[in-house]
Amino acid sequence: MKAAELRSKSPAELQQELASLLKAHFSLRMQKATQQLNNTSQLGKVRRDIARVRTLLAEKARGKA
Repeated sequence: MKAAELRSKSPAELQQELASLLKAHFSLRMQKATQQLNNTSQLGKVRRDIARVRTLLAEKARGKA
């Protein structure tokens, strides 16, 4: 997911995106714990996407304040 795509979204849409990413992250962690995860690089990608979304939410919150 690119930051440019995320910047065009509203804060409500970003919150939805964050919730889905957190669910995906949890699912990947459980797969890793049960040794069912083949591509472990997915964990890092999802973590970086979560960080991007949280950063943009903070920027938008600062912009309104």
